Amino acid sequence: MLFQVGGQGTRPTFFEMAAAQQLPASLRAALTYSIGVLALRRPFLHRVLDYEDEFFSLLMLVLETHSLRTTDASFSESLYGLRRRAVKIKAMKDDARLNPGDGIQHSGLEKRQRVLSVVFLVVLPYFKSKLHSIYNKEREARLQASLWGHVDERFDDADIFDRGEDSVIPRGNLDMEASVRTHLTKKIQKFIGACYPLLHASTEGFSFAYQMLYLLDATGFYSLGLHALGIHVCRATGQELMDTSSRISKTRSRERERLRGPPWLKALQGALLSGTYTVLDYAQTGLIAAVFFFKMMEWWYQSAEERMSAPTIYPPPPPPPPPQVAKEGIPLPPDRTLCPLCSQRRANPSVITVSGFVFCYACIFKYVSQYKRCPITLMPTTVDQIRRLFHDV
Repeated sequence: MLFQVGGQGTRPTFFEMAAAQQLPASLRAALTYSIGVLALRRPFLHRVLDYEDEFFSLLMLVLETHSLRTTDASFSESLYGLRRRAVKIKAMKDDARLNPGDGIQHSGLEKRQRVLSVVFLVVLPYFKSKLHSIYNKEREARLQASLWGHVDERFDDADIFDRGEDSVIPRGNLDMEASVRTHLTKKIQKFIGACYPLLHASTEGFSFAYQMLYLLDATGFYSLGLHALGIHVCRATGQELMDTSSRISKTRSRERERLRGPPWLKALQGALLSGTYTVLDYAQTGLIAAVFFFKMMEWWYQSAEERMSAPTIYPPPPPPPPPQVAKEGIPLPPDRTLCPLCSQRRANPSVITVSGFVFCYACIFKYVSQYKRCPITLMPTTVDQIRRLFHDV
């Protein structure tokens, strides 16, 4: 399932890259919304929402690994017909008049680049999401402290935790380890709360800079991660798409040949292997369908809410005030069908946009060409502001 977007050459457009980059976020929103709706009747699904980052990262890890292994592209890039290519710059000393881009050669991805691509696509966004949640909690704690003050622990002077008939357990000895862990956690949260805004601003700034340079065709790297990995994203040709399909078939056949055991066990393992690949292929299509379904539902409910909140009947806006007739201007004729200049029935009626009065085209064109103003309001105008009317009243 591919979405072919227009353009020439192997270099994707800025809009293709932006769409491919925003697809995982839309996919996550669609999954979260769907699970949230299902959780209203299946309360156990709330556990999935509690560990939303982990479940989504695990899903994307499977999809990105499978996509990079079979198509040399990320999950979203493969859906748009894009492929990742390793960049090799070849030094050219023979002809200095050649373009700098002529020295760039593309090749297939190495195993190291595939692994690091998964890190940049899944691992780093996961850690950034966790840091963002920790920062939000720290910010809420600071806001609460500014409003209500710090919540100090009560009974700090009490050293009795549990009193039995013959035993007294000191609270400080039992809670020392927990207090140290809590204190360290608070320190880490405060450090993240202080450093995360700078980190977020830096990443967003680099992302914006690379996108602007890519839009201006000043670089071939759409993001800092692609630049660090030395990878260009290119359009896949028809031959490459056919090669990808054949490669997937060969990979599945090779995996079936590696299976050992009795014939019935080989058949069972082969069926499971084929089912796994089929599930992954259908999962990609299903997730994209979920994204479009979520966007449609979001538009539907938003439109319904707007219709419910908006008044049913809007009052018509008041008409603009009529133009004022100048004292030294030509007076208006009593009959609205007559031209103010020739006092005859209008022929080829034309209007001046600055005042809105209608004249014969020949009369008003000659007058405006000579005096550069409206004959009734004396407002300055030009012949470019004369408009022909095809229906006169």
